[in-house]
Amino acid sequence: MSLATELHTAEPLLEVDNLQVKFATPDGFVTAVNNLNFALAQGETLGIVGESGSGKSQTAFALMGLLANNGIIEGEARFEGRNILSLNEKAMNRIRSKDIAMIFQDPMTSLNPYMKVGKQLMEVLMLHKGMSKADAFEASVHMLDAVKMPEARKRMNMYPHEFSGGMRQRVMIAMALLCQPKLLIADEPTTALDVTVQAQILTLLNELKDDFNTSIIMITHDLGVVAGLCDKVLVMYAGRTMEYGSAEDVFYRPTHPYTQGLLNAIPRLDNEGSVLATIPGNPPNLLNLPSGCPFEARCEFAKERCVNIAPSLETFASGQMSACHKTTEGWA
Repeated sequence: MSLATELHTAEPLLEVDNLQVKFATPDGFVTAVNNLNFALAQGETLGIVGESGSGKSQTAFALMGLLANNGIIEGEARFEGRNILSLNEKAMNRIRSKDIAMIFQDPMTSLNPYMKVGKQLMEVLMLHKGMSKADAFEASVHMLDAVKMPEARKRMNMYPHEFSGGMRQRVMIAMALLCQPKLLIADEPTTALDVTVQAQILTLLNELKDDFNTSIIMITHDLGVVAGLCDKVLVMYAGRTMEYGSAEDVFYRPTHPYTQGLLNAIPRLDNEGSVLATIPGNPPNLLNLPSGCPFEARCEFAKERCVNIAPSLETFASGQMSACHKTTEGWA
């Protein structure tokens, strides 16, 4: 039974099976994503969380066909039943922005500093929708209004450096939504923004999800960011799935020690003055992954079995999944 069948009654919009991403380097192959599986329904939001280097962004780049030249992809990613990993550049260009769009991590470097914001927005519509310049201008103003950009018409004639960080991120969201894509990938969309603007951006994504019935993949290292936005959460570590389930299950009934460690590391207002919890140690070397569980060296519950045998991703009655010997075998 496929993952999509286990988690959804309807055919999923996106189904990823055994996705593996490697990079050829002079020292060997770096395994950034290791046999990743997940499914996403129309209008659903999936949060992919984990520490830096866990493979979150490379998963997104693989789905968008934007890997570096030394990247090697295996597995399948079926978007509306079509394996997009097998498409050539020309075919993928027809899907980008129109059906699948991405909000990149740093809006300042993602926008062309030499072009006015309006022109950058209009290009998307003129290229993918064949709109005239006048129609593209009006549609771009309308979308800036939709993302709560103040004085949207005036902003069309401004350059990116004239915008604040939060406003630039709104421009990126508007650009991603111009063609009303079925899937939006947001890679750390609140990074480097203050907490007030973070909350505004997350509220905006929630509203846009409802307005356009857009499916969203939210990539972040912060479990707190996905709490009010995501339907399902996938926890990644060293390129692998550690835990996968509904947001409620992952937040209130976490089964994997790594997920529990991430949740314990979230600062709490009711623990004022207490020492912030951390996960000791460092992630494994992706050039030389351990034969057993990749989290073993940092796990307080690890046994000899964890050193030698990699745990498989097991599904529980609720549909929650976990890759941990302790969880699946019921260790005390």
